[in-house]
Amino acid sequence: MFVQQLINGLSLGSIYALIALGYTMVYGIVMLINFAHGDILMVGAYAGYFVLTRFGVSPLTLVGAFAFSMTLCAGLGVLIERLAYRPLRSAPRLNSLITAIAVSLILQNGARVLPFIGPNPRQFPRPAASNLSLGPFSVSNIQLIVIVLAGLLMLALNYIINYTRRGKAMRAVSFDMQAASLMGISVNGTISFTFALGSVLAAAGGILFAFAYPQVSPTMGTMPGLKAFVAAVFGGIGSVPGAMIGGFILGIAETMTKGFLSSQYADAISFSILIIILLVKPTGILGKSARVKV
Repeated sequence: MFVQQLINGLSLGSIYALIALGYTMVYGIVMLINFAHGDILMVGAYAGYFVLTRFGVSPLTLVGAFAFSMTLCAGLGVLIERLAYRPLRSAPRLNSLITAIAVSLILQNGARVLPFIGPNPRQFPRPAASNLSLGPFSVSNIQLIVIVLAGLLMLALNYIINYTRRGKAMRAVSFDMQAASLMGISVNGTISFTFALGSVLAAAGGILFAFAYPQVSPTMGTMPGLKAFVAAVFGGIGSVPGAMIGGFILGIAETMTKGFLSSQYADAISFSILIIILLVKPTGILGKSARVKV
């Protein structure tokens, strides 16, 4: 039972980790909590839904669904940053926070009124489920797809951040935006790339979440987005490794709660973790406290 719930937790936690990476990258550069991030997940899930319902479920169409969803959400992330957040970059943070909530509501309610989406949930097409028995426990092919793809995307992100020019620019802008600009780095371009990269991960997370829970709706990104935010804070907001660790821990904690206590307590446990970490270690597991000169 414990090992089975651990496998379930790794599958769910890998989705939370992907979404949390978008939160933590944006916060690390522009100090903004992008609460519209969960709704970008919803857009990515619907993009995959339309591809798979139109062309059927096969390895080739799955690749096409991920490619189309990631491309669409990358463009959406850049557009949101350019129109909603960039004009408020020098404004008080509360303005940006309220704007993020407004963008989230616009995406949700905009999806509800679109005739090809609508307010009603829809069944998400996914590969036929099958189980691989490993002694007393089993792993489904859906869980393997989720864990493997999420792991590959995290490795790709780690490579981009640590070994590419864009990644070095992201780290430089995160450390000191003004100094990076004086050194010839395009701050606006780097921030746009960060939003695009986070939105790509959210799109992949949306399709993987729809694989695990095969249903899409305009409000489907709200709860995963909030839990991914909890994971980002738990791991240390602004820390990429911390977001990964926080996502896996949160997913395991949630599935263990469902397995050994009750599914009714799963959400309460998740948000209780946020309260505890803010009380005990506000910087998170891998976060660092910083002095601010006033």
